[in-house]
Amino acid sequence: MCNGPLFGKILIFALPIMAMNVLQLLFNAADMIIVGRFSGSEALAAVGATGSLINLLVNFFVGLSVGTSVAVAQDYGADQPDAVSRSVHTSIIISVIGGFLVMALGLVFCEPLLAMMGTPADIIDLSTLYMKIYFLGVPASMIFNFSSGILRAVGDSKRPMYYLIIAGILNVILNMFFVIVLRMSVDGVAWATIISQHLSMALILICLLRSEGAIRMIPRQLRIDREKLGQILRIGLPAGIQNLLFSISNVLIQSAINSFGSTMVAASSAAANIEGFVSSTMTAYYNAAITFTGQNMGAGKYKRIDTIAKVCTALIFVTWILLGGSVLIFGGRLLSFYTTDPAVIDLGMIRMRVMMAAFFTCGIMNVFPGLSRGMGYSVLPMVISLAGACLMRIVWLVTMFAWYPTISMLFFSYPVTWALAGLGQVGIFFYARHKVRRKASSEAVIS
Repeated sequence: MCNGPLFGKILIFALPIMAMNVLQLLFNAADMIIVGRFSGSEALAAVGATGSLINLLVNFFVGLSVGTSVAVAQDYGADQPDAVSRSVHTSIIISVIGGFLVMALGLVFCEPLLAMMGTPADIIDLSTLYMKIYFLGVPASMIFNFSSGILRAVGDSKRPMYYLIIAGILNVILNMFFVIVLRMSVDGVAWATIISQHLSMALILICLLRSEGAIRMIPRQLRIDREKLGQILRIGLPAGIQNLLFSISNVLIQSAINSFGSTMVAASSAAANIEGFVSSTMTAYYNAAITFTGQNMGAGKYKRIDTIAKVCTALIFVTWILLGGSVLIFGGRLLSFYTTDPAVIDLGMIRMRVMMAAFFTCGIMNVFPGLSRGMGYSVLPMVISLAGACLMRIVWLVTMFAWYPTISMLFFSYPVTWALAGLGQVGIFFYARHKVRRKASSEAVIS
């Protein structure tokens, strides 16, 4: 990562992460497709209505795992194996604690929070059932996400992908067995998901136990190192808070969607799932940006960060043109996998046309914070995201949507706020880049 041409290396690194992100989405997509086709639109809406609330409770610790990736990448780039080992063991403990904490919160608060969101009465019981089962698998999912961050930080993005392929195949098989054979509904797809999550967790922990070198997990060394905890929190805490507040804004938008009834909930859920395959691809560039920037920072090769930024930006635009264009062209056919209800398909296309028209701004907004965080700047990207995206979405809901309460006006809140936050993130990148170079020049003069 610290030597030679970057374009091919970044793309090769990102491709397995794309596949892994897509496979994680397939967990939820398989749930929605099978339950929508065999249990009806109400069951589809029930599963879809839980997405923003699940993210609200989970995404703080997913953001915190960014600190793991940066800490391990910087220590690895600086060739400090003892520091890498301490980061690894601290991260595993954080993932276990975080997983059980989120599970407890989800089990206790899922039903009252669904009610507060105005979940339609005809689906709230099914949504509650799905969430209560789903949260039993959160500790396994959390451990897998942190462990994947460890492997990615040292350049291994393939093995997490392989484990998710195995788990994803099991998930689909169990979905069909529980729903089609046993005639279960949302409970069947929820059980299929958590069984698959536990399998992926087991595989990646075995990988860490058998790994050679600094990333090897040694059970007797599992403890929290205060220095490494501070380093992980310094980078990961702002990212976690950003994810949390993003999720709050999305919960408010989901509440507005709920006001249009269960048909709209089903349509938006299916469309959002399809859009997720595009955004998860761009998320791979975010992970690449963090890892490549972190390692080059650790190695003191600051000039290469500009090239990393250029390559990631080019990949964002290519992805938007190819995948975003495909979603617009084939959107109706894609939605028909989820449901045969024409009303759901028509409403889903309204959302996708609005989203895909400017989806590259979402990529810019998500990827550039990875460059800044890889350089050690995590608070400023958080502030920009909160002001440009979260706060402005709330402003949009209480102004534009309140004045013109249509479904299109509601969905326009996304591209508008993506563009605002994206511009801010680009500015923060140039600020962090300037500070890093100035500090390096000062240290060179002193030495």
